[in-house]
Amino acid sequence: MDPADLLLLRELEAGIPLVPRPYAALGEQTGMSEDEVIRRISSLQEDGLIRRLRARINQRSLGIIANALVAWKVPADQAASAGAGLAAMPGVTHCYRRTPVPGRWEYTHYTVHHGWTHEAVMAEITEIGERTGLSEYLVLFSTREYKRIPHTRSGDIRDDP
Repeated sequence: MDPADLLLLRELEAGIPLVPRPYAALGEQTGMSEDEVIRRISSLQEDGLIRRLRARINQRSLGIIANALVAWKVPADQAASAGAGLAAMPGVTHCYRRTPVPGRWEYTHYTVHHGWTHEAVMAEITEIGERTGLSEYLVLFSTREYKRIPHTRSGDIRDDP
């Protein structure tokens, strides 16, 4: 990497401008042409220095204030299929499975939901429970928003074996 790559990476981390030609705008900020920005980003991706580009929405500014994590107690004989079923439900933004702690914490599957009201999110969760036949779950609504930090490769969350 050269100093221009480092400068471009700093600008990318700050956010891609929401304009019709974002790479041209990044070029203006970094003293590069639009084509050079695109070429450098492609090269950084090919080299594995950039894994992906993605949008991150400030939910609260849009009025999405009801955010819930749902812990689902899934019978052992349904564990393998429950994840795919939960993940396919409308409104589920994240879905993952964790190993339970027998006798202390029997929940194995988790889903994340976002909405404009607690009532709307609860209605969605109730419907998912009815559609999947999963009746034992715990709903945890967030009470404040913490600073969001992008995951690094070592910080990625994966399913337990």
